[in-house]
Amino acid sequence: MKVKNDTVGRDVGRIIQAVSLMMLISLVVAAVNGEFYTVPAFVVSAVIMAGIGTALVRRYRGADPPEKREAMVTAATAWALVGILGGLPFVLIAWTIHVDPFPAWANTPPMDPTTATFRHPLNAVFESMSGFTGTGLTMATVEEELPRAIHWWRSFIEWVGGVGVIVLTVAILRRSGGSSGSYTLYESEARSEKIHPSIVTTVREIWKIFLGLTLGSIALFLLAGMPLWDAINHGMTGIATGGFSVHADSIGHYGSPLIEYATVPIMVAGSIAFPIHYLIFKGELRNFYADLQTRWVFIWFGAGSLVLTAILYANGQYPTLEETFRVSLFQFVSATSNTGFGSASVGNGTERVWTAGPTLFACLGMLTGAAAGSTVSGIKLIRVVTLVKGTVWQIQDIFRPQAAIRYLQIGDRRLSEAQAQREYTEATVVFLLWITFLVIGVAVLLRVLPPTYPLEYVIFDVMSAQSNVGLDSGVTGATMPGTAKAMLIINMWVGRLEIIPVAVLIGSVVRRLDRSA
Repeated sequence: MKVKNDTVGRDVGRIIQAVSLMMLISLVVAAVNGEFYTVPAFVVSAVIMAGIGTALVRRYRGADPPEKREAMVTAATAWALVGILGGLPFVLIAWTIHVDPFPAWANTPPMDPTTATFRHPLNAVFESMSGFTGTGLTMATVEEELPRAIHWWRSFIEWVGGVGVIVLTVAILRRSGGSSGSYTLYESEARSEKIHPSIVTTVREIWKIFLGLTLGSIALFLLAGMPLWDAINHGMTGIATGGFSVHADSIGHYGSPLIEYATVPIMVAGSIAFPIHYLIFKGELRNFYADLQTRWVFIWFGAGSLVLTAILYANGQYPTLEETFRVSLFQFVSATSNTGFGSASVGNGTERVWTAGPTLFACLGMLTGAAAGSTVSGIKLIRVVTLVKGTVWQIQDIFRPQAAIRYLQIGDRRLSEAQAQREYTEATVVFLLWITFLVIGVAVLLRVLPPTYPLEYVIFDVMSAQSNVGLDSGVTGATMPGTAKAMLIINMWVGRLEIIPVAVLIGSVVRRLDRSA
């Protein structure tokens, strides 16, 4: 069956409308910080996005509610357009500073090299896609040079992107088609868990939890000694497992073990599924260990940190065992939670800091990610568990009698043979497509980058992009060839949507081209 384009057009329009409201909120932050020269950039960006969104909604207002295929195409299309249009404030602010058209009261600063980077639209789109997908890779060389309005916009899009632009849309805009259509769209953003029977109520509960966790994160950073502006931005991007920072050296800027240790529970909190947070807030603390994914978040984070500590300590990377453990704990949790905050350098492009062993082990953490239903990306722990247990189950099946009734136990779920085959197949397909796009990304970067970059660093940065992590080894930056930037943008887009919606979009486009040929 073909995709109903009018349904896709209407729902994409509604998503763009919702995101345009974010720019109006950003006007307040710009005014409070006295950066009045940035106000027109946000206004123009909001008008453009709202205009596009409204035009689509009006053009397709009579469309049917989405089915699964329309929801998948909507998710892939909307995330691509939001990533592109979200680059408008970066471009317009950079060009405003460059042209300097306003009187002195607008407080336009001199142009700095970092902000000047965003005069190039590709760099602006890269930053926007990195933000909305919760990646945190950046074209900014020295974040301290950026205006606060850009600091805020980077943090805000990561904060919203951590939960999801479709979740934002369902929360604030009532849509035609009832709750079933809303739930179909909700699922297309790689979510399935419901806190309440109503999907709209579920989404609003998620936002309440997320806001509470954000405020708690900001308070924790303040208690650890971080300045207010820094705490606000890092609290937003930390709980969203996004990783944008207001400093070039990220959390390592502070040189404070207390702040580094305080960041770890924030990244862990962002790695736990929202329904589990809901139960924990209701007093059901046993879910810290009873829930399969949450249990494995702590096991994997802990075991991985200890393994990385052993590798780095054996290499003599850091002078003391405590520093080695602190760096290992921070970097592994940052990688596996897909946050991307940094407390130490992995590499400086062509100069090795970490050797291949710890670098590739961190890549393993990026690949798995943490809990489905949280703010993280990656393949997700539940799929890793399904792949491992499913493979063992398939092998054991050879030795069972044909008449035997077979079940697969995953956590507290007992799957029938048909359910097990379906979930195992889905996990396998996602894994294979994931690796395919990863290999394509690595191949493209190896083709266009100078040969002086170590292979493990190229793999590290592509994995960081596709798993929406944000840690880098010095490969990613404004001086990259445009082809490499475009490839990483695709990797970030693909990774945020867990591959399948992108594959459905590509399939629908190919079928349409075949019919028109």
